Amino acid sequence: MITVHHLENSRSQRILWLLEELGIDYEIKHYQRDKKTGLAPAELFEVHPLGKSPVITDDKLTIAESGLIIEYLIETYGNGELMPARGTPENLEYRYWLHYAEGTFMTLMIITLVLNRIESAPQPFFIKPVTKSIAQKAKAGYSGPNIKLNLDYLENVLQNSKWFCGDSMSGADIMMSFPIEAAAVRTDLKANYPALAEFHRRIKRLPAYERAIDKGGPYAY
Repeated sequence: MITVHHLENSRSQRILWLLEELGIDYEIKHYQRDKKTGLAPAELFEVHPLGKSPVITDDKLTIAESGLIIEYLIETYGNGELMPARGTPENLEYRYWLHYAEGTFMTLMIITLVLNRIESAPQPFFIKPVTKSIAQKAKAGYSGPNIKLNLDYLENVLQNSKWFCGDSMSGADIMMSFPIEAAAVRTDLKANYPALAEFHRRIKRLPAYERAIDKGGPYAY
């Protein structure tokens, strides 16, 4: 039996979505974030040494990292669904998006999140103007322009294709869902990136996505 060690408001929500798409049995072990720090609870260290989510266990296997979990579940239980055939250009593109989602795009989003927290964190009055200025310059000179560059890139991709790997949904779309959902609360996608906004609207209306939300619990960024 597959167990999803599911941390609230985390990337593990897309693992639940994938399992619902695959239609296989699984169970959820829920974990709540610390109310003060927002960090994962210590219990997750009992599952994986880094204490992070998502993590799944499948019999004696313990697997972490969203991209690897998605690859494993689709290759093991997908029966050829949700991934292009091996050896095709589409399969290479599929694997590209699995790596890109966390390796490129979410990295920029996390950097911006950290800079925002530095900018707004309580600090001695004589230090705050300095740290605020540094955070603002870093956003203006690095993370902001690079996020825009990537959003423009993704918009162009989805203007030419309904899904990230062509006309059929794949694990790449599930992997890309989290960074796009994160971008949606920080950017007016409808006004500036209509193709991304349509992708965001489309996935949230999928029955499997809705079932995953029902089982996983409230989901916010």
